[in-house]
Amino acid sequence: MIPILAQTPPNSSSVELWLPILASFCVGGGMALLILTLVNALHTEDLEQDNEWRYDVNRINELRQRSILYRLFQPVIQSLALMNERLFADELPKIEQEIHAAGLPRFWTAPEYLARFELMAIFASPFYLYIGLDMMGPAGILIAVLATVLTVYGLRLGLSRQAERRLFEIKRRMPFLLDLLTLLMEAGSTFIQALQEAVEEFRDHPVGAEFGRVLGEISMGKSRTAALEGMRDRLQDDEITSIIGSIVQGENLGTPLARLFRTQADVLRVKRTQRAETIAGEAGVKMLLPAILVMASTVLIILGPFVISFVYEDFLS
Repeated sequence: MIPILAQTPPNSSSVELWLPILASFCVGGGMALLILTLVNALHTEDLEQDNEWRYDVNRINELRQRSILYRLFQPVIQSLALMNERLFADELPKIEQEIHAAGLPRFWTAPEYLARFELMAIFASPFYLYIGLDMMGPAGILIAVLATVLTVYGLRLGLSRQAERRLFEIKRRMPFLLDLLTLLMEAGSTFIQALQEAVEEFRDHPVGAEFGRVLGEISMGKSRTAALEGMRDRLQDDEITSIIGSIVQGENLGTPLARLFRTQADVLRVKRTQRAETIAGEAGVKMLLPAILVMASTVLIILGPFVISFVYEDFLS
């Protein structure tokens, strides 16, 4: 019998040689495409303005330069923004006001900023889904959806808190800025000169940023009344609205601004004192429930062993 010898295909060595080369080429091509995609996404070249509204294009260009998230996911954010305009039309004006009150870049519109929250929640949803499936099985899908919705709500609540904190800081430093304006104007400075000095003095504080925006609008041609009313509309706070209303009324009646600033600074200090007294009065009521819980736990700790021993001896022995 003639032994049948196993013959290796003549091209096996060449196949083994070319497979690593082909795999390396595919990996390299994929990495090159990924890098090219990221470069194109991160590219901040201004958009064309041929057939677009000029202001909106400039706004988008500024937003692309300021926000990496918007630059990377601009089509997704714009699609979600269109959905938000239909579903949350009643909530959008409040979000718009909070964006301005929180000192965020005014290039964001309310639908786009809400879309930013939704996109961040979508990024977190795989983690929620993994945890939910691992802990509860198929029912974890519902938990993941609920956690994603709560993430959007939490981010929205965080925006409100940020706006409230900034408004509080503005109202707390407003009397000092008004005092400085009063001193400068009584020393002979004009309103614009005094405002420039005050903005420079408070440049690192939200109140300085807001009055700096007022100064910028006046420099671009707005009247003092229109610039102050713009600040009032941005912040939409009762105390600030009252102050700006008094200043605008005094401006229309010809009352000296230095006297108005001094009066409004005193009014702010009185309101701050009243607010502090109100908070101090509410502290006692808010501490009542924790005090009762502490007293109850103390009684249980002291009398608990005696009660346990009494029950054990009378009923369990």
